Amino acid sequence: MKKKNLAAVSIVLCGTALASAALWTRPDRALRILTGGMAHDICSETFVSLVDPRETIAERRTPGGLMGRIDKAMRYDVDHAHQTVRASILGAFSSRAIYRPGIGCTLVYPGESLAPVRLPGVQADHPEESAPVETASPALHAALDASFAASAQPARHPVKAVVIMHDGRIIAERYAPGYGVDTPVFSFSVAKSVMNALVGILVRDGAISVADAAPIPAWHGADDPRHAITIENLMRMDSGLNLDEAAGWTDLLRPRIQTMFAIPDPFPGDIQAGLVSAPGTRWAYSSATTHILARIVRDAAGGSGASVQDFAFRELFLPVGMRHATLEMDATGTPVGASGVLASARDWARFGMLYLNDGIVDGKRILPAGWARFSATPTLNANYGAGWWTNRHAPAAAPPVGMPIMAGVPDDTYYAMGKMGQFIAIVPSRRLVVVWLSRSDAPFFGIRNFGSLVASAVATVRGDGHDVADDHG
Repeated sequence: MKKKNLAAVSIVLCGTALASAALWTRPDRALRILTGGMAHDICSETFVSLVDPRETIAERRTPGGLMGRIDKAMRYDVDHAHQTVRASILGAFSSRAIYRPGIGCTLVYPGESLAPVRLPGVQADHPEESAPVETASPALHAALDASFAASAQPARHPVKAVVIMHDGRIIAERYAPGYGVDTPVFSFSVAKSVMNALVGILVRDGAISVADAAPIPAWHGADDPRHAITIENLMRMDSGLNLDEAAGWTDLLRPRIQTMFAIPDPFPGDIQAGLVSAPGTRWAYSSATTHILARIVRDAAGGSGASVQDFAFRELFLPVGMRHATLEMDATGTPVGASGVLASARDWARFGMLYLNDGIVDGKRILPAGWARFSATPTLNANYGAGWWTNRHAPAAAPPVGMPIMAGVPDDTYYAMGKMGQFIAIVPSRRLVVVWLSRSDAPFFGIRNFGSLVASAVATVRGDGHDVADDHG
């Protein structure tokens, strides 16, 4: 690395002394989190979503602080001919992502080559048959206007797509310029809800049980307290493993997060984590436990990238009608279960209908009976269930933790949520599914704005247009 680049990067990092010192402990890993994440996301949105990469880069910029200074030093190279994206910080700490048709983008590490993956022949794209559905409700039309209004301003929650489905029928739909009914949108942590569905299918088939000890041989020693971790603990993020996720740039300092972007397979590092509490006694948000779960799904589905792709499409995406779904994988063929699924807004609405209908599509049972209720049941004192967030807190002596409660919506509402404002809300008592896909840097990813739209949809389908705040109990 040239001394000039090292000096420049040092200047970029000097804004916060403590952070600077910590980052430079392993700059090759800590900063590669940033370049790796950006290379991958730009790759996915450029070659899967077909969004102009300049738009993606502009929307991912951090306006100020330490991260803002690093962002200004970030450099990007989008190679359309070879379908790759490279990101670096002033030419240093470079990361590269490569697109492979049908399975999206994967980070490629130095000296590594990615093997082609045989895809199921049923994965062909099928265009949607209709144009966006205009709502017949003036109140809902006004709510959509309010949702998209911020996109015309200096963006804090630029909305890309909204679909509102009532009892299986789209009653309102709108898209931002450059997006449409066929546009696959990056889901971020909405993917965790997809992993929930894949686990559910395996449970339906008797391949696994959520009460089973997690099938990780390294944990099964009689004197290893991790042998008590169940598949349900991994789903509910109450495993007790030292794999918590921090907020903001401080997550860069965690060795496990650094490992995700430093080696092709972070799984061995994940399972080496020790316990900080007994399983089932403490909730803490953790994408790493979902990554462990994704490996369990892959192995139960045949043990390879090709087999898990075939399983996901045959058993979930195609029966549900998710025509534009992409399940991304890491270099080992494990699904990026914490964040790596793209699908259109209509696809996500159909996915929500699967849960609204207790796992049944066209008379066929996809998920076990009661799986939706299990998924939406709060965990400990958090408003997180098993791969889904719930709009109520479980009774507990300790203060509740998790996300803010959405005001003005029924308390049976539960939802999938992804970074930057990806939401799928399910309101069983109103037979509603509301999909909101955005690029938000608002607090809690813009859940307050999303909640307002859900409340408007609830009022519309109830038919009186009045405030429904009293429905939340």
